[in-house]
Amino acid sequence: MQSKRAEVRIIDTTILSDDWYSLKKYTFELQRHDGEWQRQNREAYDRGNGATILLYNREKRTLILTRQFRFPVFLNGHDGYLIETAAGLLDNMDPESRIKAEAEEETGYRVARPQKVFEAFMSPGSVTEKLYFYIAEYQPQDRTGDGGGIKDEGEDIEVLEMPFEAALRAIDDGLIVDGKTIMLIYHLALKGIL
Repeated sequence: MQSKRAEVRIIDTTILSDDWYSLKKYTFELQRHDGEWQRQNREAYDRGNGATILLYNREKRTLILTRQFRFPVFLNGHDGYLIETAAGLLDNMDPESRIKAEAEEETGYRVARPQKVFEAFMSPGSVTEKLYFYIAEYQPQDRTGDGGGIKDEGEDIEVLEMPFEAALRAIDDGLIVDGKTIMLIYHLALKGIL
């Protein structure tokens, strides 16, 4: 199937918030499939693009995951602590360099050769962010520190080493509910990597 580019005319842009990242309201016209132009209004949150990585050990059949507090999920009735893959915004770096740095900051493991597996928009109805997904094999000697993130950025990250089968059960049981993490764990399962 061939890609198709939308025909869009942006009429107006209003900044609603520019505190942490940018939330804007757009008025635009979209050309429908029948050729008619339709005026619409949408809000879009722009926080930049990001990258995520799942570290796995083939011999031990384990994964390195993180657990950290996420305020928006707390507001939505969750206990607030999500089990996740290491991830971060690109902050003007290329995805591979950023995910290497992020993995070491959050998990304490140095990643030599991350393997890019795909790219995805995680919430395309309201957020501009595209995520770059990586996997990498780790060994115990790759651990260079405790991880935990950067305190000055509000990070307080617990590093978890979890058996692969336990992670799959945790998805089924609703313990792992983070989309990017589920996608990467299932990727390992579907590709027969673990």
